[in-house]
Amino acid sequence: MNKLHNTIKSFLKKYDLNKSDLTYLVAFSGGYDSMCLLDILKKISKNKIIALHLNHNWRGEESDNEELNCKNFCQSCGIEFYCEKLSKDIPHTETAAREARYKFFEKCSQKFNSNIIFTAHNKNDNAETLIYRICLGTGTSGLQGIAPNRDKFYRPLLEISREEIEKYCAENNLTPNKDSSNFDTKYKRNFIRSKILPLLSEINPNVIDTINSLSDIATEENIIINEYINNILNKISDNEKINTKKYLTLSDEVQKRIIYTLFLKHNLDYDKKKIIKIWNFIKENSISKAGKTCSLTTNLWIFINSENIEIIDKKTNKMPYFHITKEGKFESEGYIFEIEKFTKPVIKFPKDNENTAYINLKNIPINFEIRTRQDGDIIKPFGLNGTQKLKKYLNSKKIPNHEKNALLFLAQDNEILWAIGLGISEKIKVISKPTHKIKFYKKEG
Repeated sequence: MNKLHNTIKSFLKKYDLNKSDLTYLVAFSGGYDSMCLLDILKKISKNKIIALHLNHNWRGEESDNEELNCKNFCQSCGIEFYCEKLSKDIPHTETAAREARYKFFEKCSQKFNSNIIFTAHNKNDNAETLIYRICLGTGTSGLQGIAPNRDKFYRPLLEISREEIEKYCAENNLTPNKDSSNFDTKYKRNFIRSKILPLLSEINPNVIDTINSLSDIATEENIIINEYINNILNKISDNEKINTKKYLTLSDEVQKRIIYTLFLKHNLDYDKKKIIKIWNFIKENSISKAGKTCSLTTNLWIFINSENIEIIDKKTNKMPYFHITKEGKFESEGYIFEIEKFTKPVIKFPKDNENTAYINLKNIPINFEIRTRQDGDIIKPFGLNGTQKLKKYLNSKKIPNHEKNALLFLAQDNEILWAIGLGISEKIKVISKPTHKIKFYKKEG
């Protein structure tokens, strides 16, 4: 059997994609790579296959002829064909085209209820990608090149060269599209393909294989590095918060690598300059008690104080609100509050950081709100005689400023009776037996 057939069969087996009930979606431009992939998948599998063609509408009649060629090929092979045509208003840039394609693929994934999308990236594409990333100043993670699988996208031709693909098309009498824009060197990848790689091949005729070997080495070494960094993070982190003091005991190189890891985890663009900026920000504010924030994106910020380092999301979420006038079970925004009569003795009271409390409402009418903090709120902390401003109470609990607006409170007018997850008011504490049990939690599912 053909080498390419065996390569793709092995790929399907490796990623558990050789089950006959799966629907394959194939990104199909009609070029050599995607026509080769589509032809092989049709020959080696019995799965339902849908070819996805996006007409970028950049080259007028030529783009329409390519769409027609794709459609005719699919009809001749008995493959379902789906196509959409972009507006002419979309910018003619590599970035805009890529974004439009992946938006199209995501739409098709939902439309056809399949999380398997094949793209036809090959060994040459991977080499071109590495050269491009090196020019941009990539880190070792970027040297890994194109991933064989990421989320719902699968790339079974990454071990196959463009030369092998063109040979397969010729031997199987396939007539791929020949996109004229592939020869326009104003596009960076075309420039690398037609100008840079030929020059590099004068130094090393096997430059494509050599660059792909570098990609494999980088992948293996990143696995080792990430395992080491994750072990460190497990020791210095708790609930996505990195202990500031422990972080600062690490070498400068490991500190910067941890920042780099955070950028990757949150899918943030990075370069050395950005990593150094955040590293310096952490060092400069590591003794701040109230804490400082630095913007990473519109919604994501990094927070640092003398206790913790964390990535925070300042996106406004709708908070639950309850108006409680009787006993029972209440729901708002995916959260549930319960208040019920309870007259048994309590052997062990919940800790302050738990979302259950036993309380005494003997002389207090049930007329409460569960809400976020407001100006003028006061609380009579458990164990103290007098009241204090809620702001002072939260500061005493060392709550960072960015977390305060996400806290919820059981309130009566402007008096806080229960700071949920932090503690109850002296006003509703149990002397001998509670009158009620209250509980606040997130609804399952």
